[in-house]
Amino acid sequence: MTELMANAAQHAHLDLVRVTVTRRGPDRVRIAVVDRSRTMPRLRTAEDSDEHGRGLTLIDALCTGWDVDPLRWGKRVWAEVTAPEAMSGE
Repeated sequence: MTELMANAAQHAHLDLVRVTVTRRGPDRVRIAVVDRSRTMPRLRTAEDSDEHGRGLTLIDALCTGWDVDPLRWGKRVWAEVTAPEAMSGE
């Protein structure tokens, strides 16, 4: 959630974003941030000395999945998180 919000705050440059949390199953939730910027985020490789540029890489590594849904007036960036117990089969 923090990375999605930080990306919206830094790149959308708007005062208003919408956050939704949707239960996608007994062990999975989808967190989405909607903003009015049409600039699509992309994964990038940050250099060791870079102070920024790792947000989506962290989301990609820690979440079950993520994507961007373009909207007529902006975009929705979402990530799904699955409970660790469900992922390990315990």
